[in-house]
Amino acid sequence: MSAAAEFDQPPPQSSAPAGLTIAVVGPTAVGKSALAIDLAHALGGEVINADSMQLYQGMDIGTAKVTAAQMQSIPHHLLDIWPVTQTASVATYQELARATIAQIHARGKAAILVGGSGLYVRAALDDLEFPGVSPIVRAKLEVEAEQLGTAALFDRLLSADPLAATAIGPDNVRKIIRALEVVELKGSFSATLPTYTYLIPAIQIGVTMPRPVLDERIAQRVERMFADGLVDEVRALIDLGLRDGVTASKALGYAQVIEFLDGQLSLEQAHTLTAATTRRFVRRQESWFNRDPRIAWLSGHAPGQLMTQAQSLIAQFSPTIKG
Repeated sequence: MSAAAEFDQPPPQSSAPAGLTIAVVGPTAVGKSALAIDLAHALGGEVINADSMQLYQGMDIGTAKVTAAQMQSIPHHLLDIWPVTQTASVATYQELARATIAQIHARGKAAILVGGSGLYVRAALDDLEFPGVSPIVRAKLEVEAEQLGTAALFDRLLSADPLAATAIGPDNVRKIIRALEVVELKGSFSATLPTYTYLIPAIQIGVTMPRPVLDERIAQRVERMFADGLVDEVRALIDLGLRDGVTASKALGYAQVIEFLDGQLSLEQAHTLTAATTRRFVRRQESWFNRDPRIAWLSGHAPGQLMTQAQSLIAQFSPTIKG
């Protein structure tokens, strides 16, 4: 199935309960965006982005950001709000997402959160507060990362907070440093994520696929990204300061293309590494979302059935979550 086919033929619109909030979650490449748009058409809703990298201006091809045509006139919020030089802040996102949900509800519309950044979804919906920062502790950890390497800091996090280490993985030095910073300040990073308690009640729909099918979709997506001009997109973003972006420069695909442009990888190696890194990232996404007992999982293998099942789920649970 082509990418465009995922966005064809919106369903007829029906009414939705006032104050309805839906979250469409799951790993990369399962078809979350298409389902969110179909639900927005069916329910009279608006879409809110919960993908941390789609917050960045100009990061379109590598993040599979929906185009204006694919949006099908459905309002989309929290896309393209930050320059690539800005460091991501989940606390800032939390404020923006909650304000956006309130505004959509005030218009009598359903708010449909969509994305694969699990912490951002929880930040928007859950009774979740984020610990402060310590520039002194962070600077110390950044120096240690340069001197000792990412692997050494990951091993330290693995000993101090195995749950956090498993969720973050060994490659994301920025998140490893942040987790160690919180460990030093609070004693545990995982302990700062409380039990799954909604501040904004929601229906969470998880989209899943068999692992071989998803791996093939990832391969096709990466192939399409490079064919559609990812390298040129990265070149343009470098002119806008991408290399200085602590968060944006580490995004899947973008980091590998930067290495290609710097002569550290061949184009084929950048392509292969992007696909492999994306597959590892998907495993971590699955692990994160599988811990949340509130998510109702549906198969994305047959998009037509997915929409029918999602509508049935919403009809079943929406009376219990109205404000």
